[in-house]
Amino acid sequence: MKVAVFSTKAYDRQFLEAANYPKKHELVFFEPRLSQDTAILTAGFPAVCVFVHDQVDAPTLEILAARGTRLIALRCAGFNNVDLKAAAKLGIKVVRVPAYSPYGVAEHTAGLILSLNRKIHRAYNRVREGNFSLEGLLGFNLNERTVGIIGTGKIGLILGKIMRGFGCHLLAYDMYENSELEVLGGKYVELPELFANSDIISLHCPLTPETHHLINAEAIAQMKSGVMLINTSRGALINTQAVTEGLKTGKIGSLGVDVYEQESELFFEDLSDEIIQDDVFQRLTTFPNVLITGHQAFFTEEALRNIADTTLANITDVEQGRTCANELHTPPEIENKVLVS
Repeated sequence: MKVAVFSTKAYDRQFLEAANYPKKHELVFFEPRLSQDTAILTAGFPAVCVFVHDQVDAPTLEILAARGTRLIALRCAGFNNVDLKAAAKLGIKVVRVPAYSPYGVAEHTAGLILSLNRKIHRAYNRVREGNFSLEGLLGFNLNERTVGIIGTGKIGLILGKIMRGFGCHLLAYDMYENSELEVLGGKYVELPELFANSDIISLHCPLTPETHHLINAEAIAQMKSGVMLINTSRGALINTQAVTEGLKTGKIGSLGVDVYEQESELFFEDLSDEIIQDDVFQRLTTFPNVLITGHQAFFTEEALRNIADTTLANITDVEQGRTCANELHTPPEIENKVLVS
């Protein structure tokens, strides 16, 4: 099958070409993101492969359908950038990669927690400048601290295992309770109780209309003073301006994020020679107790291999008329969907 692959970097091409070697699809790589402006490039492609920041809304899908596209292959788990209803009306199938880096994301989350707590990122810069003062680097023992995990699917569960290894207590919130977390000693509670009793809160739920701005001013007001907040899931789970206010007042003691609400104009690109115009993001970077990474939690060799293998297998299933287990339907079935109580 001829496939237009958008938002590609050198590493995407490397792993996709390796996975495609035995399958023999015709992959054509495009570095730009898919949007209404770039959709004209898809003429003659029955399949289009996209990533998290590609724009797959109704107008874009209409252009794709008119040019012969009948398959959207997401090489990611999230699909909030795809209008599934419009795709269904246009007869376009949508497939995804449901789980490709749960250990990578959970381990990156733990890395953010450790770095923020012990100020490792700040200590690194100090030592390089010959400054060996310990002032401002005070942390706390993770042992006996309480970690609140919102969303206990594969990633949340793995993080729970990691934090139990440090001797942490686990509180959790999810509409669908995971018995494996309870075996670890985790306790499911409602969000207000989790907010009030957690020293560290980590988000691992999908972005849905119900979870949009799950962390807002009202939620922050319920949290412990000095709480550590971590988000390696989706940027819009938190209201960035509300979190900024929480940082300014000290209610939020530290913030670690791998995602950002308006990241599509920033992440995955080298903007080091440009003036970033996003004032909200720029304000975040001024806080010494904020650690931001650019959507790299998933970025491991294993993840890229899994993404490529599953994406090409999905395309092959559809091409050969087989049922694809990773096809998305309308209404979508969302794994471990978390709703505000």
